Amino acid sequence: MTDSAAHHSDRRHESRLKPRYLRRARALAMQALYEWDVAGHNPPAALDGLTRFGEMAIDPADRDADEDRVPADIADRTLALAHDLISSVIDHVAQIDEKLALAAFHRPLDQMARVEKAILRLAICEILYNNAVPARVAINEAVELAKHYGGDHSGRFVNGVLGTIFSQAETATMSSLSPEREAT
Repeated sequence: MTDSAAHHSDRRHESRLKPRYLRRARALAMQALYEWDVAGHNPPAALDGLTRFGEMAIDPADRDADEDRVPADIADRTLALAHDLISSVIDHVAQIDEKLALAAFHRPLDQMARVEKAILRLAICEILYNNAVPARVAINEAVELAKHYGGDHSGRFVNGVLGTIFSQAETATMSSLSPEREAT
């Protein structure tokens, strides 16, 4: 899938989903990426396994009074978005890991908590390659995932690393938009 096709696909799935289902798609994608990093399992297959074992249940904090599970049409779109996110991370993992290693230089990738690495890979992909949501939304969602799935300081760590990556991306964008000065 080309980058532009991936962007279109992600936007199609996201535009029709409520924030709680977008959050669920990110959580599922993160869990599959975590399983890939820890056990070497194929991420799309891991995602299918997660949904087979009830991971599409709605978190209690996000539940409407009459909902216990995600409606079938929403589940399909949520799962499709999670698959799109995973595919995008896999397609760009070398570039993502390079940026991640530079931004978190004090914590080498092989020493980083695996859940934090999965969250960061997903968020970096959304910030740099997906563009279906504003970067600040991707950062906030990653911090929430880190608080929920990570350790006591995971949220701050994820926020710091993504803030660095966002600043670098903004600087690079501004530099590319500025006309080059000619030597006189």
